Amino acid sequence: MEFKKITFIGGGNMAKSLINGLIRAKFPSNNITVCTPHPEKVAALKEEFKINGTTDNAQGCMDAEVIILAIKPQVAATALAPISAAISDFSNKIIISVMAGITIERITKLLPGAKKVVRVMPNTPCLIGYGLSGAFASGLNQEEKDFTNNLLSSCGHAIWLDSEDKINDITALSGSAPAYFFLFLECMSEKAKEYGFSEDNARFILQNVALGSAMMVLENQDKTLKQLREAVTSKGGTTAKALDVFNNHDLTNIVSEALDACKNRAVEMAKQF
Repeated sequence: MEFKKITFIGGGNMAKSLINGLIRAKFPSNNITVCTPHPEKVAALKEEFKINGTTDNAQGCMDAEVIILAIKPQVAATALAPISAAISDFSNKIIISVMAGITIERITKLLPGAKKVVRVMPNTPCLIGYGLSGAFASGLNQEEKDFTNNLLSSCGHAIWLDSEDKINDITALSGSAPAYFFLFLECMSEKAKEYGFSEDNARFILQNVALGSAMMVLENQDKTLKQLREAVTSKGGTTAKALDVFNNHDLTNIVSEALDACKNRAVEMAKQF
């Protein structure tokens, strides 16, 4: 990975996961700066990763070649105002935003002259190096896109989208998706406790079933998801009876409606900010 100077605006979980990924990828820590208004968080991140840190967003961005916006969308205008006041032209800086609902058009208004902008929708497994980030780039050349791809891949995998509105789709399919699986496991855990299993035993069983099932998908690329399901389902057997209940309650439509609700909310947020 090319060693550009990177500044993070925001020091929350997503910033921390990207910083951790960069450090694991042997990116020099002295090329990384984190900016957050909380002095104790700056101190903790500096100590943990041996990076630079400041509570002054403008100061932290002055020499940055890459600025990563890892803040909540509702504070974007407030957080970026001192930066745009201090820096007159962002045209030579790569701006990477992990803010939900903030469009590229809006970012270019908040950071005057910004031309190289990437919107990214990561998910929480980025925190442990198994994330999936959907990204759309505007104005980047191939070298800059390759750099961004390497940066995102340090936390898992990256998939590039061919239009900005696809960010809303990937939000439903990936960004929010870990919660769908967690909810399903949570429901199964409650039933396991009804069967008399302890909470620890229920979790042990289900986390290994989830891991094993995911590995089956990874290790059987020549099989469709339908084929993998059918391989577990004997006609008239126990699994078939369980799947009958899901199908009778129209699980396919429930999942479709849930993903649409997620996507539509992402569209609404883009209009709010």
